[in-house]
Amino acid sequence: MRILVVEDEKAIAASIAKVLSHNGFVPEISADGEDAWFRGGTEDYAAAILDIGLPKLDGLSVLQNWRNEKVNMPVILLTAKSSWTERVAGIDAGADDYLVKPFHMEELLARLRALMRRTASEKKTQLTAGPLMLDTKHMQVFVDSVPVNVTKLEFRLISSLLLQRGEIISKEELAASIYYQDQEPDSNAIEVLVGRLRRKLNADIIKTKRGFGYFISEAE
Repeated sequence: MRILVVEDEKAIAASIAKVLSHNGFVPEISADGEDAWFRGGTEDYAAAILDIGLPKLDGLSVLQNWRNEKVNMPVILLTAKSSWTERVAGIDAGADDYLVKPFHMEELLARLRALMRRTASEKKTQLTAGPLMLDTKHMQVFVDSVPVNVTKLEFRLISSLLLQRGEIISKEELAASIYYQDQEPDSNAIEVLVGRLRRKLNADIIKTKRGFGYFISEAE
């Protein structure tokens, strides 16, 4: 998957590109806003990592231009500020997520993967595993065609597991996919959510790989 990395600080851009490359992505670096606007509007990228402070054209303007031109690729904003006003401005401009500098590359990678999963789930209207069926359009869960009442967090968790069936997902990755950056879940929050879901589904669908994480078997 091609990822557009828009960052004018060479060391940061190189570090992001290195992490993405090592994890199966194909990064392409753009160092100014005008170039990023053009490339994002004329080439096909799976997602963009976009710094707000850019030469020639700031990141928020780039994002607004993309959205006005119906460029709908998911975008993670990078900002050197942590003020809520800038975060609101970014979301209003059409950002899907944001990170405040300095950040850990592992968190950026986790958030990118989570964003890709959410985007993929929006394209699929149904996800199934054995007796379980998720209607992603209407945010509904069914077991053996019987509706099950779940919370938004529970729905995000089960959809994340279904989108990566057969893969073991750590508690940290699951937390990144269902919580936003300014939310700080308790250390056992994912365990509580999984336990609650298992009781509601009343089916042995969510498996545990002790010490590694959770998964839904491909054999379901």
